[in-house]
Amino acid sequence: MANDADINPTDLRGILKYVPRFQGQIFVIAIDGSIVADENFQNLITDIAVLRSLGIKVVVVHGIGKQIEELSVSRKIPISDAAGTGVTDAATLDLAIRASGRVTHLVIEDLTQNNLKAALTNAVRSAPLGILRGIDHLFTGKVDRIDKEFITQLISTGVVPVVNPVAYDRDGRPLRVNSDLLAAELAEALQASKIIFFTPCEGITIGNKFQHQISVDTLRNVLATKPESINEPMRSKAAHAVKAIETGTPRIHLIDGRVIDGLLTEIFSNEGVGTLVHGNEYQQIRHATRRDARAIYNLTRSAVKREELLQRTQQAIEKSIESFHVFEIDENIIACVSLAQYAESPKAAELGSLYVMPFYHDRGIGRKMVDYACMVAKQRGCDTVIALSTQAYTFFTSVCGFEEANKEVLPESRLKAYDDSGRNSKVLVRKL
Repeated sequence: MANDADINPTDLRGILKYVPRFQGQIFVIAIDGSIVADENFQNLITDIAVLRSLGIKVVVVHGIGKQIEELSVSRKIPISDAAGTGVTDAATLDLAIRASGRVTHLVIEDLTQNNLKAALTNAVRSAPLGILRGIDHLFTGKVDRIDKEFITQLISTGVVPVVNPVAYDRDGRPLRVNSDLLAAELAEALQASKIIFFTPCEGITIGNKFQHQISVDTLRNVLATKPESINEPMRSKAAHAVKAIETGTPRIHLIDGRVIDGLLTEIFSNEGVGTLVHGNEYQQIRHATRRDARAIYNLTRSAVKREELLQRTQQAIEKSIESFHVFEIDENIIACVSLAQYAESPKAAELGSLYVMPFYHDRGIGRKMVDYACMVAKQRGCDTVIALSTQAYTFFTSVCGFEEANKEVLPESRLKAYDDSGRNSKVLVRKL
């Protein structure tokens, strides 16, 4: 089987293996004004059309910083701030309105050319940022309220909502709002699973070292102690990535919008091309202890009776408790999984006893347990995870990235136990 890194993400077969993970979810796509002006912008919009065709819901937010600066030069009008974070005077607001209208037109034009319905919305209500540290920010705004129902209604009818960085207050007056802030606020309101920032940079660098992945805890600490070590164009996005994760968005991607197929490569491959900022999505999973043996036994009994799982006594579970991990909600174990390495084949590990209480089905917990076990296996130096299944093999292949294999991939001692069991389980393999 080929590694994920070997799969061309623009190949439909490579993309489809990821679709069950994201179908029906909402992605907030935040595009810098400089990327709208780049020659790769049309390719980016085509990639967004691919996401929509695969059942992924999208909301597009765009910036206008580059366009405001260009208008300032061409019209010889000084501006007070281009980013929407500092003071916005009347002249800058006027240029922002003009730039915003032009950029929104380009976004909707290209979405239309890709056969997507799109609509500019006034779903974001703003309020003046006010006086901060003695400075009146004039026409700079913050997000006051988001009309979630309006946006979700548009999405449900197949429309791509487009949100620009000029929002209106309760009296209908326009205010300039930072687009990074808009993306974070929209993601929170819509319970989006991702924000994808398209920037003119590769991603986040810290101390000139590029970060392919960084946890929110690490990034928060860097912003608090050494913000200057982060490449300057990414500081605002880094801060809003932390805010978004703290308010419930699991993953934030920062991608160079000038890279062809960058969006598809980032989303539909394990390697990606930009920076992934992630929360601790495994915080409810812990290593099992001896006192959990009875709970695991009771949890899995019904699945054993249905021959979904191999028979294990409570004593057997207790004896091998070091191989189990459990998922807790309110200190109640609602899911479990085991992971054991083969003594004769230390580069491979076997995943077993995967079970989630029926009440918690369809919440992504089973996939999270599998992904966590695979992460642990990789940390232990394994390059392959094997699962044996009689009834749930389609879950492993369609959702978790496993492929069916011949039973000869099993080490000799495990192959004998497999034959002696008479269960004739499917043998499934996932390369790490």
